[in-house]
Amino acid sequence: MSTVKEILTRRPVMATIRVKVPAGAAKPSQQLSPALGQYRLNMMAFCKDFNARTQKFKPDTPMAVTITAFKDNTFEFTVKSPSVSWYLKKATGVESGSSRPGHVVASKLSVRHVYEIAKVKQSDPYCQYMPLESICKSVIGTANSMGIKIVKDLD
Repeated sequence: MSTVKEILTRRPVMATIRVKVPAGAAKPSQQLSPALGQYRLNMMAFCKDFNARTQKFKPDTPMAVTITAFKDNTFEFTVKSPSVSWYLKKATGVESGSSRPGHVVASKLSVRHVYEIAKVKQSDPYCQYMPLESICKSVIGTANSMGIKIVKDLD
C-alpha cells in the first residue's frame, strides 16, 4: 500500500515506449526520432545516457529499452539484455532457427552454454529474482522451439 506522500509526489505518466537500440550506438535516427519526438523528449539526453549505460556491451548488440515518458517532458528508461534467441544464434553461429523444429536440428548447444546464457539473463531487472534453474529451463525451451538440440558436451 502506497503512502500519501508517495501518491502526491508521483509524476503522471504520458506514455511507455519500447524500442530496440544497438548497444553504445544510440543516435537521433529514423528509429528513435519518431518514438521520442512525439512525446517531446530530449533525444540527445537519452542517447548520451543510453550509450553510457551500454558501453560495457559489444557494439551492435540489440538492447531492448523501455522508456517511461512523463507529462513534464522528463523520462526514465530501463535497459534489458538481448533476447535469448539472439544469444542462442550467436552461440551456435546460425542465422536463424530450424524451419521445422522438432524434426530438423539446426545446431547443437552444450548445457554449459545454456547455463552461461541464463546467468546473463538473470541480470535483467525482470529476471533477477527468478531461480537460475527456471531461467535455464526457459532457455532450453526457446532452444527447442528454434530447433537447437541441447547436449551434455559438444563433440
